[in-house]
Amino acid sequence: MDNIKEQIEKGKTTLGIEFGSTRIKAVLIDEAHHPIASGDHEWENRLENGFWTYTLEDIWSGLQDSYRKLAEDIKEKYQTVLVKPAAIGFSAMMHGYLAFDKAGELLVPFRTWRNGTTGPAAAELTELFQYNIPQRWSIAHLYQAILNQEEHVGRIAFFTTLSGYVHWKLTGEKVLGIGDASGMFPIDTEEGDYDAEMIRRFDERIAGKGFGWSLKELLPKVLKAGEGAGTLTEEGARLLDPDGNLAAGIPLCPPEGDAGTGMAATNTVAQRTGNVSAGTSIFSMVVLERPLQKVHPQIDLVTTPDGSLVAMVHANNCTSDLNAWVHLFREFAESFGVKADMNELYGTLYRKALEGEPDCGGLLAYGYLSGENITEVSEGRPMFVRTPKSRFTLANFMRTHLFTALGALKAGMDILTKEEQVAIDAILGHGGLFKTKEVGQRFLAAAIDTPVSVMETAGEGGPWGMALLAAYLWQKEEGESLQDYLSGKVFAGNEGVTIQPDPEDVKGFEEFEERYLKGIAIEQTAVEALQV
Repeated sequence: MDNIKEQIEKGKTTLGIEFGSTRIKAVLIDEAHHPIASGDHEWENRLENGFWTYTLEDIWSGLQDSYRKLAEDIKEKYQTVLVKPAAIGFSAMMHGYLAFDKAGELLVPFRTWRNGTTGPAAAELTELFQYNIPQRWSIAHLYQAILNQEEHVGRIAFFTTLSGYVHWKLTGEKVLGIGDASGMFPIDTEEGDYDAEMIRRFDERIAGKGFGWSLKELLPKVLKAGEGAGTLTEEGARLLDPDGNLAAGIPLCPPEGDAGTGMAATNTVAQRTGNVSAGTSIFSMVVLERPLQKVHPQIDLVTTPDGSLVAMVHANNCTSDLNAWVHLFREFAESFGVKADMNELYGTLYRKALEGEPDCGGLLAYGYLSGENITEVSEGRPMFVRTPKSRFTLANFMRTHLFTALGALKAGMDILTKEEQVAIDAILGHGGLFKTKEVGQRFLAAAIDTPVSVMETAGEGGPWGMALLAAYLWQKEEGESLQDYLSGKVFAGNEGVTIQPDPEDVKGFEEFEERYLKGIAIEQTAVEALQV
């Protein structure tokens, strides 16, 4: 405790703060990268005038509350005050649209990544660039505003993401980490900047509209991990810490997106590595050796915090329906007077799935609480299906629901590995699906036919990953890459537990996936027949 107190007082800590979709969390780490204090604030987006948004007041009151709770945690544990950490970093959910005029005033309420209002723009830009532009990307929001002839577009002087906005207000610097920037506009990884040819095409497309700006003028400057991104101003220090303890002049690392901090927190920034985050939704991040040969609407292309190209497969649904079945079993047990511990119940049911047949005995399920873009299902209709010849056992039933939680992700990953011949040496799994030892890990290995590792630190999450990026700014040696820093100084000796794909499981999952893809027609019919 005395050693940690000394590190805090001598400025040998780093601070990471991440704005998630439901929580703003601050994590302070020591010089050995261990979390030593934290504070968080819960918040929720709201639907206003057809857009999912958070107000500026939400942003700043939430940030101050999470920092205040961090300060209280430090005081309670170590009887000291945080004055000047070695470095700070901010991260947030990627994409979205925050547009400002020359006076720095917000022109329209913040439009988050969650908004599905940019379909025409995303389709048109994907065709124009020959590069997949998802609806949630910042450039899709801007172009949709142009297509909608929104009055504010001609007055834009700057637009950015949530992390870029917070960083700007605290430092005065209009910059963005390359990972977060890659969710605003496509990146040329050779140049480490926005793709100049695509900017030219965009400017040419809007040339006759008389806006008086070119796209490059509006975008934040792109920085890579380890580059200086300004220092905390006096005004910024008071914005972050109204109590007045935090000093100005603290270096800040480039602000990043939550995908980038997840890669840092799982040590998956090297080529041929990746991670899968599996909870309410599920997504994979695979660091590529080369660009993909074709444009695939199922795959986003972003970058690591140090600028390597990453293929992202994002499925909207993972464990929600699976959780609903577990809760049903709890209700059944309680009807018999048995008080079920939820951790024990999950563990028992998940492990039961290991006894199931490799292909789930002919059973089929879809856990679609919402639509699924990868399989082209517009709305959610959870369902369970079997034929008269299916083997309807509890083991097969649970295995089916665990397999289907990975079904859409596998469809996207198969495009990478089978069509694009992308090589993956290792995948690290993190999130709720992997809490029960072995089960989710073994099934993911079967789904993607790749070794899957799980590390204890993977649960630390994005704020810890952001604190690591701040530590890299502070502690890196001359010429030391982010990958070398993470592997040598953060994760050395922490290889985690690795499960190799079992050939029988792989074969069984392939048979299940064939059934899963054929059955999508049932889902699509349910959307048409069952109105909600």
